[in-house]
Amino acid sequence: MANNLEAQVIKGEERLRQAMMNNDVGVLDELIAPNLLFTGHLGQLASKADDLAAHRARLLRLEKCEPSERHIQVYSDFAVVSVLMHLVGTYAGEPIDQRMRYTRVWTLYPNGLLQISAGHMSEIKS
Repeated sequence: MANNLEAQVIKGEERLRQAMMNNDVGVLDELIAPNLLFTGHLGQLASKADDLAAHRARLLRLEKCEPSERHIQVYSDFAVVSVLMHLVGTYAGEPIDQRMRYTRVWTLYPNGLLQISAGHMSEIKS
């Protein structure tokens, strides 16, 4: 069971990365739980609606979203992922070239749906 959940999470992480690159709100809507609790790199809280609105507005436009240093801890019905991402693009029209550490909680719900229920990101200072 744990190996199967880990494989599902790895696929989910790649779908998420592609959706972020393409501002694919439909896929993001599938992957993010309705009750998402996300803390941004400045400590601000964001809901699923906030996240989807930002992608609809195309605030984040990525040319590069390269993962490394991924760690996954699997539990009975959820997994915790920590991944280092190198992001290159623009945010609200301003250029970005940053390394960010994301922590996400992927929850496997009783209906079989695997979604992100919580997350946090921190900027890695050089």
